[in-house]
Amino acid sequence: MMDLRPVGYVIGLLVTALGLAMLGPMAVDLIEGRGHWTAFAESAVITALVGGLVALSCQNGVKEGLSIQQTFLLTTGVWVALPLFGALPFILGDSDLSLIDAVFEAMSGLTTTGATVMTGLDDMPRGILLWRGILQWLGGIGIIVVAMVFLPELRVGGMQIFRAESFDTFGKILPRATQIASQISAIYVSVTVACISTYILLGMSVFDAVTHAFTTVSTGGMSNYDASFATFSGPLEYAAAIFMLLSALPFVRYVQMLNGKFDAPLLDVQVRGFLYTLAVLVALTTVLLTQIFPHHWEQAFREALFNITSIISGTGYASVNYMLWGPFLITIFFFIGLIGGCAGSTACSIKIFRYQILLASIASQIKKIRAPHGVFTPKYSGRTISDDVLNSVMSFFVFFTLTLGFVAVMLSFTGLDFVTAISGAAATLANIGPGLGDVIGPAGNYASLNDAAKVILTCSMLIGRLELLVVSALLIPAFWRG
Repeated sequence: MMDLRPVGYVIGLLVTALGLAMLGPMAVDLIEGRGHWTAFAESAVITALVGGLVALSCQNGVKEGLSIQQTFLLTTGVWVALPLFGALPFILGDSDLSLIDAVFEAMSGLTTTGATVMTGLDDMPRGILLWRGILQWLGGIGIIVVAMVFLPELRVGGMQIFRAESFDTFGKILPRATQIASQISAIYVSVTVACISTYILLGMSVFDAVTHAFTTVSTGGMSNYDASFATFSGPLEYAAAIFMLLSALPFVRYVQMLNGKFDAPLLDVQVRGFLYTLAVLVALTTVLLTQIFPHHWEQAFREALFNITSIISGTGYASVNYMLWGPFLITIFFFIGLIGGCAGSTACSIKIFRYQILLASIASQIKKIRAPHGVFTPKYSGRTISDDVLNSVMSFFVFFTLTLGFVAVMLSFTGLDFVTAISGAAATLANIGPGLGDVIGPAGNYASLNDAAKVILTCSMLIGRLELLVVSALLIPAFWRG
């Protein structure tokens, strides 16, 4: 029988840390004097107590290495447990959220999806707004650690191609994870502080700067206002676009830069591919906007840069209602959300490297058709792509498409229209946030959906955040016997 103590120990520690994080919003609400601080105090005690007891009870089972089954279970268990406890302040407070709504909001926060069921954000207690930002910020750094430490070793969706960059952690998950996390955390905090300072210098209030920096660097996209980033304009849009872009790049490259390899990001094939894709999309959208609307080129460029960067990175901010931009651009927005940023970043969705591997494979097959007796092997970053990586990437694409279709069909059974169902499935499975249409588009939110749809979308966010195959493996009996 599998020993669950190492898994319980790590989850217990993280739940305890989440409880301690609730003290910040509690202090903010206490200072504001709106009486909501008691909800955070109660939630902090419950969360820290449960997490601490679980960690203590499992401490004697901690070992240096984890089995593959333990690692899969830990990776999934963390993203299930934290949203459940993270929902407590929403349930115990005066946010008028049901249990399903509270878990949806917490899951959306920690997976940095950015979909929200909350309305009236402009008048919401500051503690709640800060807590949403903290959830996304914690989720962002968690995503990086999972992407750089666990997923390459689990051979999920082609992530094993980055195993060398994850410092070869197999069999030494816990101690190596601590070392890697400490380096990445320092960079993550530094980027966040720089974002806060920039926002303040450009005119944001200190509170707005902190919460929006949390949701920018994590590419989460939750805002303090119902109008999202449309509340701000001009230089702040450029600043947000820059930090969303920085956060969509692999953080391991920043570690290498700190160690003297300053050209590390530009030598990365996926970084170059991501920047090229973004540049082409922004240029195309800018030209189209100047043709559709009587926009000055600067306004068209700014709106294109901000909103394209927001969607492709999975942040989900919106500075305008791009549903008014016409069917062609709306279609572009749907598909660029399925591209995503770089592996090892806070960005979400399929990730650019998988498309590069797919295109390399297609190019190789075309060459074989032209020269049947030739030997052509697909390469990535100058290295031959192994069969297991190629098969893993292909399996990921197939499974993503099937899962997207399944979630969309399930949503349609709850009574949602086609656009809401398909875009909602894509927005949550790819952890983008806003969907398309009048209901969950950039001018709406998920509050009006029925409970069944919210449960489906909550599960979709979890599956998408864990790269689909992690959760699925746990449901296969043969995996536990292997």
